[in-house]
Amino acid sequence: MLLRRLTALYVGLALYGLSMAVMIRAGLGLDPWDVFHQGVTLQVPISFGLVVAITGVAVLLAWIPLRQMPGLGTVSNVVVIAVTVDAGLWLLPDLHGLPLRIGAMAVAVVINAVATVLYIGAGMGPGPRDGLMTGLVRRTGWPVWAVRTGIEATVLTTGFILGGSVGIGTLVYAFGIGPLIQLMIPFVDGHLPGFREPESTVEQAQTLTAA
Repeated sequence: MLLRRLTALYVGLALYGLSMAVMIRAGLGLDPWDVFHQGVTLQVPISFGLVVAITGVAVLLAWIPLRQMPGLGTVSNVVVIAVTVDAGLWLLPDLHGLPLRIGAMAVAVVINAVATVLYIGAGMGPGPRDGLMTGLVRRTGWPVWAVRTGIEATVLTTGFILGGSVGIGTLVYAFGIGPLIQLMIPFVDGHLPGFREPESTVEQAQTLTAA
């Protein structure tokens, strides 16, 4: 079982980083956190993956007053996604032609959903951004939707101001990722422990993102 969980964790994280790279190359808009990451790269001469890692570490520091405890998946999230997104951007060329870009965006969202289900299903600790949200929910008593919306609206607005890519892809991700994850959960439920507890499943499905 441990080998299965570790495989799901690291395959999921690697696929997540790859999906981010494909979305960037599609050039149709990114999810809120990646809008922020991209915005920072446009202002500071460092790689996208390094921004992802630095942001992850910064968010982890915010866990301290929230009394959140990281797991193997938390630390792995920071490292593996940062490495794989940079590798993906190095390997993948810029995409040209609207049909190709739309197709790439659709594929990226599907890969992202598969990655999220594998990563969460491994049940080895939330990602830094997921843990920030769940920690704030627990400490403030505010509903999940309010905390999540507040966080993502803040990073999206900041990223947009910095020059990050907001477009139709942002909407596709926002409205498509949840249903896709929900659709894929039954394929791992019973094989991985992360979706076995009903309350945990609801919380994780609402969180949606590994990064």
